[in-house]
Amino acid sequence: MPTNLLTLRDHIEYATERFSEANLYFGHGTDNAWDEAVALVLHALHLPHYINPSVLDARITQEQKQRIMELIELRVEKRLPVPYLTHEAWFSGMSFYVDERVLIPRSPIAELIENRFAPWINPDNVQHILDLCTGSACIGIVCAKYFPAATVDVSDISADALEVAKMNVVQHKVENQVHLHKSDLFESLPKTKYDVIVSNPPYVSQQEMDELPNEYNHEPTLALVAGATGLDFARRILSHASDYLAPHGILIVEVGNSEIALAEAYPQVPFTWLEFERGGGGVFLLTKDQLDECGRVFY
Repeated sequence: MPTNLLTLRDHIEYATERFSEANLYFGHGTDNAWDEAVALVLHALHLPHYINPSVLDARITQEQKQRIMELIELRVEKRLPVPYLTHEAWFSGMSFYVDERVLIPRSPIAELIENRFAPWINPDNVQHILDLCTGSACIGIVCAKYFPAATVDVSDISADALEVAKMNVVQHKVENQVHLHKSDLFESLPKTKYDVIVSNPPYVSQQEMDELPNEYNHEPTLALVAGATGLDFARRILSHASDYLAPHGILIVEVGNSEIALAEAYPQVPFTWLEFERGGGGVFLLTKDQLDECGRVFY
């Protein structure tokens, strides 16, 4: 353990250097070594994300130093993403509990929710929302915050994921608005007609999974891999979504790098591929009318 590190700043700089030398992958909440180091050091000292810069020059105790060093080594040696070390991830400016039972939130869909899905639907008419393949429930909970009068169903096939989702529902005090369902996609859901169905399902092809950085190996494979082409879940969602949509309803699904494969698989489907001011892509939108018009294509 280095003996010349005295302050918070010293430890952040040390962690930054270690992370840079280790050639880590940054993509689970941050995109650089410095931000990763700040997140870990502040977490180890139980400090908030926003602190007075003068605190960086405060000295720390030996016990605090030990905690910091343990987290740094876990990040470097095991390639554990920072949110799994801190058990905190941010989505749409909100903090969520995460562990290795769920994916780390990083979807551009947050931007759509913040815009209340306009102009694709009249926000004032939204009464029922479904977050399919919910994981940590971050999408469903943020929907609840932006649509306080709406009922939000969140579903996942994983009982482990739903345990995490429940923790977040309680944390954000939306128990009366957000309802959890264990379901294989639509299979066990109530026969509700949703105004919005939004989903970030598994969409990684097996080949792509094999090529991803080691950090992704800590996330649940069940929530990532969608068969050889990455389309297994998207196909099933397209086949049944119309049955669960209100007449004016919309379906929004993230398929990431499988966008090209999906468009080629269904050339006659008028996917609207959404653009985001904050970056990201691979998210399509279809209306109920469009799904009905293309219905036979999905079977």
